[in-house]
Amino acid sequence: MKIDKSVVKSFSMFEKMPDSDVEVLVGQAVAKRIGPGEAFFEQGAAATHFFLLINGRLKVTQVTADGQQIIVRVVHPGDLFGFAKALRRTDYPGTALAVIESLALCWPTELWPQFIDRSPYLAVSALNTIGQRLEEAHTRIREISTEEVERRVAHTVLRLTRQAGRTEEAGVRIDFPITRQDIAEMTGTTLHTVSRILSAWESKGLVEGGRQKLLVRDIAGLQALADSSDR
Repeated sequence: MKIDKSVVKSFSMFEKMPDSDVEVLVGQAVAKRIGPGEAFFEQGAAATHFFLLINGRLKVTQVTADGQQIIVRVVHPGDLFGFAKALRRTDYPGTALAVIESLALCWPTELWPQFIDRSPYLAVSALNTIGQRLEEAHTRIREISTEEVERRVAHTVLRLTRQAGRTEEAGVRIDFPITRQDIAEMTGTTLHTVSRILSAWESKGLVEGGRQKLLVRDIAGLQALADSSDR
C-alpha cells in the first residue's frame, strides 16, 4: 500500500518539510494496517520499528510488576509512536493496541537518526512530542497522587474531548470507542468506581453513554467538577 506524501504533509510535524524530503521518508516506510484489538507491537518486544499513525486510534498499555494493566496514552492520527531509540531503549515499554482499524507508516529503528536529520523543524517537533508526553505523564501522576477519583475521571474525559472530540448538536462526542474499563485504567481506579461516577453524571445530564462512544453534554459542568477542590 502506497501512502501519498500529501497525507503525511497534512500533519503539523511534517508540514514545513520540503516535498523531496517527505518523499524520501515515505519511500523508506512500509504501510501497516491492523484491526481492532490487534497490536503494532507488544511490551518488552525488541524495538525494531517506529511508527506514524495515519488514521485510526491506539491505546498504549503497560502491565505493571504486580500484574495491573494501565493505559498510559492514546495515539491519535499524526502522532509518532514506538520511537524507543529516542528514549535510549532497545525494547518497547508498552503495547500499542488498535481501538479501531488503524493504518500506520513504519520505519526500521536504525533510520531514526536519519529521520530527524532530514529537517531541523522535524527534530524539534519530535523533541516537543517527547516533552508533551512527559508533561502529560507527570500531570496524570500528580492527579492520581493528589486528587479524588471523580476529579481524575473528569480531567481524563476532558482531555479526550480536546484530543478526539467531535462537536455535535447535543455536545462533544469522543470519536472512538472508549469503555468504562479504559477510563478506569487511565485514572488508576476500578471499573466499579468509574461506572458509579459516569452513571451519576448521566443522571445529572453531564454525559451520555452509548456504543462505547461517550458524549459530553455539558463541558462547562464537567470542567467545574475537574476544577473543584477535593471534598
